Amino acid sequence: MLIRPAELEAIRRGEVDLAFRRWDRARVKVGTRLRTAVGVIEVLSVDQVALSSLRADDARRSGAASLTALKEALAARAERPVFRVGLAHAGRDPREVLRETVPDEAEITQILAGLERLDRASPIGPWTFDTLRIIDANPEVRAPDLAAELGRPTPELKRDVRKLKERGLTESLAIGYLLSPRGEAVLDHVDGPRERAARPSFRAVSEAAPARRASSARSDDSATLSTLNTSMTPTAVRNRVPTFTRGRSQRRKARSASPRRIASSSAGLISTAVRLCALIAGADRPPPTRARR
Repeated sequence: MLIRPAELEAIRRGEVDLAFRRWDRARVKVGTRLRTAVGVIEVLSVDQVALSSLRADDARRSGAASLTALKEALAARAERPVFRVGLAHAGRDPREVLRETVPDEAEITQILAGLERLDRASPIGPWTFDTLRIIDANPEVRAPDLAAELGRPTPELKRDVRKLKERGLTESLAIGYLLSPRGEAVLDHVDGPRERAARPSFRAVSEAAPARRASSARSDDSATLSTLNTSMTPTAVRNRVPTFTRGRSQRRKARSASPRRIASSSAGLISTAVRLCALIAGADRPPPTRARR
């Protein structure tokens, strides 16, 4: 069930508690809990209704500007029935709470046992700690670059990272991944502690993310907690991302924005302007005469 970012925010604030959809059949059930960028959204009711039965109160509760606007929004796919879905905000995503919780020794033992089961069940052999280590060493790096470094198909890597995310060990970002405090504690227990860069403030970023980026709420998968770094320049990306993980487009953009290229480009423009001014100034002068011998 797709829910727009503005609607998600309104549901979180309690201003919207209904959604109307044109479906061939009910796509959600009562009790379904959707994990979204604003937390968990619970489905309270699902009813098939006639378009003519909708009232102004339905439009208000669904966030529509008017009853006419609601009916116009439902005009597409008129051959499908209309479903009235009751929604409510049910709190934070439990995975968000889990990944902020640093485990004690007993919990770490349980987590390690779960990771060992994942390794045994995998057709490619042990992968969990290789994945945790490469994410820890390359935070905010694109999944295709990480997959290429590991020699794995990107879809398979994303699937496995989701398994780690379900255990609260990783966080999905707008670009790439990051170990959660829980994941760092588990990896440090195995490999020993290491110094890491300061963690970004995800709470402040996540509050602004729904207004910038379309989000989808799915019952079978998660809508990731998105973070957007709008201050990253190509040069900063080049300095931040290791060479072996940068894609061709990233390298090209980084080179085009390097200080040396900017300086040489500026010098070329100045030189061209000087020559052009000299040509214009010389156009009014008489042509030089050759001295006769």
